[in-house]
Amino acid sequence: MNILEGLNDRQKEAVVTTEGPVLILAGAGSGKTRVLTHRIAYLVREKNVSPANIIAITFTNKAAEEMKDRVESLLGYVGDIWVSTFHSACVRILRRDIEKIGYDRNFVIYDTQDQKTLISDCIKELNLNDKQYTIKGMLAAISKAKDKMISPDDYLLEFGNDYRNKKNC
Repeated sequence: MNILEGLNDRQKEAVVTTEGPVLILAGAGSGKTRVLTHRIAYLVREKNVSPANIIAITFTNKAAEEMKDRVESLLGYVGDIWVSTFHSACVRILRRDIEKIGYDRNFVIYDTQDQKTLISDCIKELNLNDKQYTIKGMLAAISKAKDKMISPDDYLLEFGNDYRNKKNC
């Protein structure tokens, strides 16, 4: 199968340009995924790039699956090519290398609902007034501290044990 078959001139240009960066800016349904999948196939087949050296990132699981299917239809396999969402690629890297920064591989990533449940359980366990200590307020304070890279111990030293402390604003 000819990798460039079915592509228009601009798409072919994006697929075969392999030196330096390529910006593909196009609207919905214009063939961006087609270009990316054909580019991957072109790199592997025509430029002898090892599949292990290719990573393709997309935003949704559905798009990642679609991209994997298209790459597989072009190459007959996906192999070591990373085709995933940004989040799953990051988790994969963390699972592989997190011990290098002093953490255990058996970590859990909490989604928004997990976070809300944990905060709610903490409020109950500590017998706090849920009108004064809101889930939304606590999550905002945690997010702000994380953005500023403040550790829990440093947070306690700087702001005390009440996230509503005015110094925290």
